[in-house]
Amino acid sequence: MTCLSILTFAPAPSPATVTSIAAFAAAAAAAAAAAEAAYVSPPAPMFLGSIPTGAGADVHVYQDSDGSLSSDCTGCGEYAWTLLVTPEFAQEHAAACLRPPRRRAA
Repeated sequence: MTCLSILTFAPAPSPATVTSIAAFAAAAAAAAAAAEAAYVSPPAPMFLGSIPTGAGADVHVYQDSDGSLSSDCTGCGEYAWTLLVTPEFAQEHAAACLRPPRRRAA
């Protein structure tokens, strides 16, 4: 029995190909560095106020740079952020939350 095997190999890369890949990699690295240098993080959310809960904790209300509101509770730890968060939402949570303030980590 005769076994015939045909193997094909891709041609070796030419120096021009290696140079173009190296040039492409250098251009990609330069573009990534420029993009990283140009990034500016958005401003921190602005504290609007604090609403006390019945258990002695607070619901803090913030306004984000896009105009949306967020809130977090120092009692139960709930963090809320949606386009639907309103000051009334935070007041309802403050009225309903019965957990005392959480202890801070040492």
